[in-house]
Amino acid sequence: MYNDNNTVHVNEGEQLTIEIKRMGINGEGIGYYERKLVFVPGALPTEKVIVEVTNDLNNFIRAKLVEILIKSKDRIQPVDDYANDVGGFELENLAYPKQLEFKRDVVRQSLEKYQPTGYRRFKLLPTIGMDDPTHYRNKATFQIRHDENGNTIAGLYKARSHDVVDLKTSALQYPLTMKVMRAIVTMIDELGIPAYDEEKNAGIIKTVVVRAAIATDQVQVTFITQSKKLLKKHQLLERIKAELPEVVSVMQNVNPGRTSLIWGDEMIHLAGRETITEVLNGLKFDLSARAFLQANPAMTSILYDEAFKALDLKGNEKLVDAYSGVGTIGLSVAKQVREVRGMDTIAEAVQDANANSVRNGIFNCLYEVGEAEELLPEWVDDGWTPTALIVDPPRTGLADSLIDTILDIVPKKFVYISCNPSTLAQDLVKLTEKYNVEYIQSVDLMPQTSRCECVVKFKKK
Repeated sequence: MYNDNNTVHVNEGEQLTIEIKRMGINGEGIGYYERKLVFVPGALPTEKVIVEVTNDLNNFIRAKLVEILIKSKDRIQPVDDYANDVGGFELENLAYPKQLEFKRDVVRQSLEKYQPTGYRRFKLLPTIGMDDPTHYRNKATFQIRHDENGNTIAGLYKARSHDVVDLKTSALQYPLTMKVMRAIVTMIDELGIPAYDEEKNAGIIKTVVVRAAIATDQVQVTFITQSKKLLKKHQLLERIKAELPEVVSVMQNVNPGRTSLIWGDEMIHLAGRETITEVLNGLKFDLSARAFLQANPAMTSILYDEAFKALDLKGNEKLVDAYSGVGTIGLSVAKQVREVRGMDTIAEAVQDANANSVRNGIFNCLYEVGEAEELLPEWVDDGWTPTALIVDPPRTGLADSLIDTILDIVPKKFVYISCNPSTLAQDLVKLTEKYNVEYIQSVDLMPQTSRCECVVKFKKK
């Protein structure tokens, strides 16, 4: 059936037979029905599949996989049964070498979409992957809810819903995070602490965050709650102390009301230390609950090595470490430059960064709280102009005002670490006004997912 725009229309629940031509940037299979795009999570290129329509929009169709008629030679059995039900496991059914190829292709697709100057000449290097692409995630952020029988469950949302899938195991999590998470869920259940009810905006515990430091096996647990009230707090803390000696830090974060944000503004120290200690590149880093650290410490060192190789430091640089977090990038390279200045918007992370500097005997680094686009011009106005710049922004990419500042200052050495090829390609449209891209090196920090990290080496025009 066709609508007024001469576009094919299908009904929800209708089944279609299609061939999958390629993969989209989110890891879904893409085929066509009457020349209209069909997105099918879990389907792979070259496969012929039967799908069920879940949503028919003007320009494309969303569908779920019903049956594979012709299977791809690259299809493997997912380790996790729920791999295609929740986000973060979308490539578990694709052989790992093909995952690495896909991630380089995601970079290419993003460049084709936004077409920064000279993009067809950019050198896209093969993706660097892991020897064992499992059990790498150092942090589990699980929603806490009650099931229909009143039992406490903890897990991730089903795709495009707020229905929580109870994850009792995960092949991607560092085993210690899952051990602690499941023990905490049992405690919440047995103590009868109310889980959050999103529909009623009631209950107490919304989310539990378990982060493990891989080098030290120290664990931090953070309870994200609807209010300051944490029913049976003392019994809960006593059980954690008795049953989970690896948990050295227990925190509470208050995040009231219905919100898409995981973290609230108020942090309460409940027990033990306020930080855990991780080791990267031979340096010790204290991590507070909200401080950002890459989810895959083993590959983080490789990512940073690629970034430093691209910077090609000679020892006399004044380096800016933008979006610095707890200082892992700047401190790792501090001995190779004259001076490092960094910034982050999360005050606790900046406190950690400056404390980490002192702890590691590094005295040529200074970190400040604030936006890079505000602090960088201030430093330049005060007579401190950087000669090297490394940026590692969130998935939203660089603020337009920071790009303007970069193009105004034009540091000779410039490297961009990106966790989102799409926003990277957007940012490159403006950055290529004054920089050429020498190469883009993709690095797989998140195996089994569609996420991809990139290191971009620039050369000043």
